[in-house]
Amino acid sequence: MASEIEISAMRRALDAARGVGRTLPNPRVGCVLLTPDGREIAVGAHHGAGTRHAEVDAISHAGAAARGATAIVTLEPCNHRGRTGPCAQALLEAGVARVVFAQTDPDRSAAGGATTLRAAGIDVEAGVLGEEATELNREWTLAVTTGRPFVTWKYAATLDGRIAAPDGTSRWISSEAARRDVQTFRAESDAILVGTGTILADDPRLTVRDTADHPLPYEKQALRVVMGESAIPSQYRVLDETAPTLLIQSRDPADVLHQLADREIRHVWLEGGPRLAGAFWNAGLIDRVIGYLAPSLLGAGRAALESDATTLTDKRPIELHDLTMIGPDIRIIGSPDRAQREDVD
Repeated sequence: MASEIEISAMRRALDAARGVGRTLPNPRVGCVLLTPDGREIAVGAHHGAGTRHAEVDAISHAGAAARGATAIVTLEPCNHRGRTGPCAQALLEAGVARVVFAQTDPDRSAAGGATTLRAAGIDVEAGVLGEEATELNREWTLAVTTGRPFVTWKYAATLDGRIAAPDGTSRWISSEAARRDVQTFRAESDAILVGTGTILADDPRLTVRDTADHPLPYEKQALRVVMGESAIPSQYRVLDETAPTLLIQSRDPADVLHQLADREIRHVWLEGGPRLAGAFWNAGLIDRVIGYLAPSLLGAGRAALESDATTLTDKRPIELHDLTMIGPDIRIIGSPDRAQREDVD
């Protein structure tokens, strides 16, 4: 059983993983090396595809002190050679005596590190703070287990659920504070998806932009994805050189996600109009909802979602995870509860 010292070290490893930012298409991983008596030797973290994995990063800082150490890792050490070598082998070569990890690797192509380590005589313990580690890589975990990207749908609406007035005007329903908040969430995704209708109507740039309180590096721009069959003229901003752009001539959400999965996209940030959102919602392909509700009423105009519901029993429950005031707006974060549909009272 993991000691209190090892559990505390796992929390430091999780903090190290969180502090890196986006590492997609790879997971966030942190590693702490401890001496046999529990003193910290080194901390490592993975910084993205092609960079050192967290275990190797920690070993590189520790040097010879890694021999006989305990490695505390947020994800099961990988057992395959991709852009870098297998972490299980790196730990063996470094001479660690014990490995404690949180989340079992759900990626079948990389899993098996624990088995390799045990076969070599290493003491291995799994599942320490496993729920916290799995939540840290929620989007990546779903992507590698289902074969499609995790989808976050974001919208901004009035209190009566309107995203645009009857004349089509929609800027700006939410406050500047809410729009700044969106940038932080956008930065966590590796693709921003809209339909051709949104591009032609609003000419958005679809980039992550710096904010005064949260500067975001431009080199980490997400892939801009536009789905639909209408042509996009070359002067539209989504086709500029600020970020890469992919045009997919399809209206089928499942087909689009399949194409993005082939490009190793793990987390899609879904924006755009109610028709596009409804297509993903009706297909059961929305995994998280982030809504910004402005303290105002329209009483008419476009609703946030066009679904196939025809009666009250067609409503689908949302499990709320967070309710926060962002400036004057209310931010709601939740996920669809696919296991149940509420009964009508």
